[in-house]
Amino acid sequence: MDGTPAPPDDLEYLNAPGTRVTYQARQRRTDHTVWLGLALHLPAFLLSSALIAATALALDAWLGVPVWLPASLWAASGILAFHRPAERLLARHALHLHRPLPAELDTLAPVWREVTARAGVDGSRYELWVEDSDDLNALAAAGHIVAVTRRALQDLPTSRLAAVLAHELGHHTSGHSWSALLGWWYAIPGRLVWRGLARMKPRLLRTARGASGTALALSVVLAGYLGFTTLKATYGLPLLLLTLPYLTAAVGRRAELRADAHAARLGFGQPLALTLHERLAEQSAAPGTAKQRGLAARLLSHHPDHRTRIHHLRPYL
Repeated sequence: MDGTPAPPDDLEYLNAPGTRVTYQARQRRTDHTVWLGLALHLPAFLLSSALIAATALALDAWLGVPVWLPASLWAASGILAFHRPAERLLARHALHLHRPLPAELDTLAPVWREVTARAGVDGSRYELWVEDSDDLNALAAAGHIVAVTRRALQDLPTSRLAAVLAHELGHHTSGHSWSALLGWWYAIPGRLVWRGLARMKPRLLRTARGASGTALALSVVLAGYLGFTTLKATYGLPLLLLTLPYLTAAVGRRAELRADAHAARLGFGQPLALTLHERLAEQSAAPGTAKQRGLAARLLSHHPDHRTRIHHLRPYL
């Protein structure tokens, strides 16, 4: 590979099967966004661990199941993030992806081969998938899943499809995909409890409306006292939990920009910028999206807006 940037409309050449390609000795790495993301998932992991521990104690008391067994199985379950059969179940049933049809594979495989050859990465380690969607998008998930939408396959010129795939490869080689999956997986018990509490909210509100004013006032005072005591005993640390969604989103946006830079360094900066311009124009023309999102929505988004991404790509153009 000579590192020549791709022209804006199409690739001048694609590596044929059997072309000699030099692979990097280190196929994957982890950048600071990975460790920041895992650190921000730590509170959710601790909450989930406490719930698993409580469940293990209950099973020990009722059924005699050793406490260490459920806890150990839970702790070791994260290895499924790199288990190929588990990844395929995730792709089919959670992400609703399908394997490329022969015609889709004829389009996708040579472009993926070109992208991975430029990166010095063994592309056969990853599995290509397709999402039946009219959106112009792609995704990287788990340890080896790379997917594009049906529309991206049909409408994107070769160089732009390569740019999108190079972006997703950047998520994999930088560790963004597996760390996000681990954070999501180990937070499942906490999310289930939160959903259960959310479902109980209407019932609690009905109970509060039927309660007397005195009982309601006493409940508010008691809840306030317990909250104040907890904050005082923990030096206000629980208040930091309110900032976690914003910090996690900020780390996600940084990871997206780093994946863009990965694609640009491989020579796909210009076609990636053109793709972002196209998506920006579609969003501006779509009904109901002309109004800018509020500040809170922007701060909670895990993806930078297209203008920000294009701005960060300018040094590579």
